[in-house]
Amino acid sequence: MNETINTLIHRRSCRKYLDKEVPEEFIKQIVEAGLYAPTGRGSQGDAVIVITNKEIRDELEKQNAAAMGREGASPFYGAPVVLLVIASGPLGVYDGSCMISNMMNAATSLGLGSCWIHRAYEECQEGYGRQLLKEAGYGEEYYGIGHMILGYPAKEMPKPLARKEGRVAYFK
Repeated sequence: MNETINTLIHRRSCRKYLDKEVPEEFIKQIVEAGLYAPTGRGSQGDAVIVITNKEIRDELEKQNAAAMGREGASPFYGAPVVLLVIASGPLGVYDGSCMISNMMNAATSLGLGSCWIHRAYEECQEGYGRQLLKEAGYGEEYYGIGHMILGYPAKEMPKPLARKEGRVAYFK
């Protein structure tokens, strides 16, 4: 099977990570793959904030848990890297979603685990999240799309589930 298709078929969400640093070169490659994701009308209105600083990551995780209504939870599952995807404009949700998907598949191709974590929109509306965007140089027109957490899996990824029937229709 083609290597790219094999990666797409076998990528799984990782929810437990080793306490091991991800090489910066891997992070750069993953981010670059995200930057090459398709965007509506070629707008490239999406962006990514790379967070490897533990204090910032931990505070963002606190904010994410609060947005979920579960203070004290660990929605980042101990991942050492958080890629916060943001966007602007009416197509931002779609563009940012493609960016996250590209980055998750790139991570898998490098032997890393990843998981898409929601609630970035709520986090980035005000307070700490809004300040983080501002400090990164992004204006009020940007909003949170999602997080991609990243790291070395602490356990083997599960095998793919069987695909449900009836999800494809052909007209020939």
